[in-house]
Amino acid sequence: MAHIHDSSTPFPSPRVWLITGSSTGFGRALAEAVLAHGDRLVATARHPEQLQDLASHFSDQLLLLPLDVTNEEQCLWVMKQTMQHFGRIDVLVNNAGYGLFGAIEEASAQEVRQQFETNVFGLLNVTRAVLPVMRTQKHGHILMMSSVGGFLSFMGTGIYNATKRAVEGLSDALAQEVGPLGIRLTIVEPGSFRTNFTGGSLKTAEHTIGAYAQTSGMVVEYTRHHMHGTEPGDPARAAKALIQVVEHPEPPLHLALGADALQMMRGKLAEVKQDWETWEAVSVSTAFPTPAKH
Repeated sequence: MAHIHDSSTPFPSPRVWLITGSSTGFGRALAEAVLAHGDRLVATARHPEQLQDLASHFSDQLLLLPLDVTNEEQCLWVMKQTMQHFGRIDVLVNNAGYGLFGAIEEASAQEVRQQFETNVFGLLNVTRAVLPVMRTQKHGHILMMSSVGGFLSFMGTGIYNATKRAVEGLSDALAQEVGPLGIRLTIVEPGSFRTNFTGGSLKTAEHTIGAYAQTSGMVVEYTRHHMHGTEPGDPARAAKALIQVVEHPEPPLHLALGADALQMMRGKLAEVKQDWETWEAVSVSTAFPTPAKH
């Protein structure tokens, strides 16, 4: 399927998007928005049959592919299928992931590894598969779906926070590495949105410890029984915001989504700044003494 690339613009039009975790939540909302916008889409999910309703309406624009991001060979296969079908990839959305809730001590080594396998190593698998294409094209935009929890941590979600902090750390470096090659990167940091994150996608540590009932335990209970379905954020509006960012000539490195995210992140910055100022004398006291001049 050939498309004309106008060399005067950084991106061809319509764009070709690849979204991981497209079947629910942000991924699903963004898939619908991208197709309605007239762009092309490679929608991937572990269960792509959940997207068949989109295929019946947007068959010319849409390629549905199965993808478990923890399978590196399947990530490379998806990339080959994408290139055969659309000939390029303009936007990668690393959206696949889930949240593990529970106190850090409660999470087993296996639960922690699984969380990192999907949220960090899976994201790296997809990114490594796509980067050679974007480098050859000399253009592309990568949206890394992080979280407000990638910027600050909450009791009861420490392992999830750790995965998102890892995503932010590698994304910050990657943006500097690929920027000179024509590839843009945006770290997306949503607050609370009405997705399945606090519903069916939510996983909790199998082992519980009574000592944490009043801290992380309360977070888990509140999230499970009171939060789902009442979050302030609208995924459809978030999807439109992401399209707006992709189409902007100077997209941000960090994009907070939601007034709640902005408020919490500003509070975290103020807290860190206060620590720096309070302990500045100790911070700067660690250098070797300056030799006296004679």
